Amino acid sequence: MALNHPDRLFPVDPASRDLARTLYRHISDLPILSPHGHCDPRWFAENKRFPNPAELFITPDHYVFRMLVSQGIALDDLGIPRADGSTPESDPHKIWQLFAENYSLFRGTPSAGWLDHAFEHVFGLEEPLTAANAADYYAHIDQQLAQAAFRPRQLFERFNIEVLATTEGALDDLRWHKAIQDSDWAGRVITTYRPDAVVDPEFEGFQANIATLGELTGEDTLSWQGYLRAHHTRRAFFKAHGATASDHGHFTARTADLSTAAAEKLFQQALSGRCTPQEADLFRAQMLTEMARMSLEDGLVLQIHPGSFRNHSATVFQRFGRDKGFDIPTQTQYVQALKPLLDAVGMEPTLSIILFTLDETAYGRELAPLAGAYPALKLGPAWWFFDSPNGMRRFREATTETCGFYNTVGFNDDTRAFCSIPARHDVARRTDCAYLADLVMTGRLREQEAVEVAHELAYGLAQRAYRLAGDVV
Repeated sequence: MALNHPDRLFPVDPASRDLARTLYRHISDLPILSPHGHCDPRWFAENKRFPNPAELFITPDHYVFRMLVSQGIALDDLGIPRADGSTPESDPHKIWQLFAENYSLFRGTPSAGWLDHAFEHVFGLEEPLTAANAADYYAHIDQQLAQAAFRPRQLFERFNIEVLATTEGALDDLRWHKAIQDSDWAGRVITTYRPDAVVDPEFEGFQANIATLGELTGEDTLSWQGYLRAHHTRRAFFKAHGATASDHGHFTARTADLSTAAAEKLFQQALSGRCTPQEADLFRAQMLTEMARMSLEDGLVLQIHPGSFRNHSATVFQRFGRDKGFDIPTQTQYVQALKPLLDAVGMEPTLSIILFTLDETAYGRELAPLAGAYPALKLGPAWWFFDSPNGMRRFREATTETCGFYNTVGFNDDTRAFCSIPARHDVARRTDCAYLADLVMTGRLREQEAVEVAHELAYGLAQRAYRLAGDVV
């Protein structure tokens, strides 16, 4: 019996379900655009086999291991590397067995849908994973991973991925992207400029990072103007390796537009290592506006991902480092926070700023009205904790009537778990088709319009918003 029902996520009403099926058939085979994510470019540069099922499905996916940890299972026992590079449990068979014994914990969650989709559609497994069949599951997946057809590049092509964007820090040498570009492989894997380590005075090693930025660019990064020139240089370097966007993971959505003298003074305070939390937040705020101005010049799309209390557990952060499942959503305010940036560049029609949120209450109250007015703004899709059928549905219901479909940017999967990419896009396409079917059945949209919108949500909006077709400012 197949793990995935062919009508999953479609409406229960027969007429609406038939229409959702029809809409889905129009878009189900469209290429995947993945304009924001965290896959490792080294996979595609080297094209080596994935080591084993545990390292494919468990250790890179914080959605998976955070659920297990919440039930008292130690990160050590899941093979999650510590900050010092050690890995207490290194036997992937034991890790997989522990995962299988607790697979029931994922019932009703998006993770279960993504995993089941990958098990069935990538590896041909149709029986649910259990403790009893865990060893057989492992052996089957491991045997397939040994085949050339399951190497990263071959799966990329099989998944029908047209573009895959990774995310690298501003100091990354992009060696793996260069290796991909220099190879004879035609797959398009591009980078994204993520400068958090050199714009956040509270980021560990900030002063050393600024010094490295200067070494990489030949600029005097101890001066405000030299520091800004260094960002221009690094952004150009990233563009040369395919980047079409930058990405900014700030705690708040605050922006600022200080005078040059005030910005210089604040920068020197940041360099001194004596910033107060308020000064650090103001510096990050200023840098969002500076990055928006740079985007006007070089055409990089500006993504703002605020509202995550990152590394909430100090113990986990100290032992295991960043991105270990302890980033927690916080309430986020946008109207006043974005005003300095919008006063500076919000009316620029050639600028593309994509806003995300982890605070769903902001969609109807703030984000949709803002995106429905300012030419520079677009809304990113339901993100992270709301990357789910219900979260996607709530996003459409909260935003469509205010900013329409065309001030949104389609879908991006934002994942480190490579085999979940087709599953995540399939969920988004099915959920959107169900929503569009409801609009048609209630007289708010014509069927042909729904067909056109479905295509835009699955492909066209992301292609244009992220300038993946080579649109140049």
